[in-house]
Amino acid sequence: MGQTLSLAAMYCCCTASSSLCNTCFGSVAVGTTGRKRSVLLFGIVIATSLYFQYYVATSIVHQEGWLWTVLNWIPGIKTLIQNAWYTNSCDQYAIDPDDYHDGDDQAESIKLMEQCVGNSGVFRPTLLSTLYFGINAVITKVVPTLNREGWPAKYTLFGFGLLLSVFIPNAPLYTGFFLWLARFGASIFVVLQQIILIDVAYNWNDDWVERANEADRLSYGSGSNWLHGIVGICVTLYTSCLLSLGYLYAQYTGRHDSHNNPEDASSSSCAGNTWVITLTLLGIIGITAVQLTGTEGSLLTSGVISLYAVYLAFSIVSKNPVGECNPQLGQNDVWGITIGLVLTTVSLIWTGWSWSAETRLTTEAVQSAKAVNPIDNTTDRDQEETLNLDVPLINGEEAATTGIIASSGTTESSQLLRNVWKLNVVLALISCYVAMILTGWGTVNGMDESNHNAANPTIGRVNMAILGVAQWLALVLYGWTMIAPRIFPDRDFT
Repeated sequence: MGQTLSLAAMYCCCTASSSLCNTCFGSVAVGTTGRKRSVLLFGIVIATSLYFQYYVATSIVHQEGWLWTVLNWIPGIKTLIQNAWYTNSCDQYAIDPDDYHDGDDQAESIKLMEQCVGNSGVFRPTLLSTLYFGINAVITKVVPTLNREGWPAKYTLFGFGLLLSVFIPNAPLYTGFFLWLARFGASIFVVLQQIILIDVAYNWNDDWVERANEADRLSYGSGSNWLHGIVGICVTLYTSCLLSLGYLYAQYTGRHDSHNNPEDASSSSCAGNTWVITLTLLGIIGITAVQLTGTEGSLLTSGVISLYAVYLAFSIVSKNPVGECNPQLGQNDVWGITIGLVLTTVSLIWTGWSWSAETRLTTEAVQSAKAVNPIDNTTDRDQEETLNLDVPLINGEEAATTGIIASSGTTESSQLLRNVWKLNVVLALISCYVAMILTGWGTVNGMDESNHNAANPTIGRVNMAILGVAQWLALVLYGWTMIAPRIFPDRDFT
């Protein structure tokens, strides 16, 4: 009897859990794309990455916390996880106790190990999401409807995959293969992100100008508030650019060190940073001049792109492995991570609710669904998804015509999902980008490349080059949107 009750209770619990899971994550309604659940899954990836980086990694390095206590209760699992996350990959940053000169050396060694283990923690969920969205992009290109089906199974399998990834060693999968894959994917996404920002900036300006015109149509002069708002934002954007560039000149060109040590000529070794900042300023002046000399673009759009270029300049100089040229070397880049996550959020909103939204995917479908099509003798008149009607007489001399209006159910659903694979491609690239911004593009930096605590200075310079190319792609791309209509006036670039 007791066994029967236990089985009945287990059945009820499993049924209730299945029902709840299906309600929250089940297949979405016909006619939608499933993009909301895709974005939700990516939100879980970001949250898990931050948790692994700032809690799990710290627990492993310091061997403390409730997680480490739980691992001690399970025989063998503590050693397995420690070997996967730490041994033979991150313990290379440990300093031999005989080499310690003071407590600062030991603290720096621990900081390096925390960075390394934290980076490996970020790589686990982001690699999983990159593979998932990449595979899903291929599948949904062939069978688009799968993007809105089977979400309970998808979330469950993703959870098991995440649990399994905890036990896989860092090398060569995470710190080898995925690190370079993520750098490549993140570089592609930086270019895509520029397109997103340009599109958002153009639409922002057009929307506020249209609101001003609409307000003027209702009451002359009332639209000036919107125009004043545009001017105010432009002034704020350009002022922020100038102040930020001044800060970069003061902090990242060796001048801060020269004030403390007048005899130190370290500023000469920071010529690379000086060139990056100066070229950024010249690029901002260039695109603003191009915009002011024509009718394309707007100061608001130019201001947004200029501020983005300054952010990339900060990202470049903050990767410099020379301590005299990078006062933030070895510290957590809080501002860089925060801005990167904000840009990621903007990209997700644009990707999930603009580019792949129903209105953009189904414009063609809605038009075709409303069209009256002539009857084909081969059409099955008994289909439930068609409606026969008589088209009213338009001209008395013309005979009445019979036609059908095809239900938009099947057609619209097909059009909705036709481009959903693009959403998965973008989310795969965003996964690579998040992995890079949370880990400083996969670097582990000490205080100075000449110090024995420094790590992979060459990688730091490679990252500087990658971001430098991305920065000028952004400026050139925006410049092209303004120059192209002048070079090809007969073409429509809208």
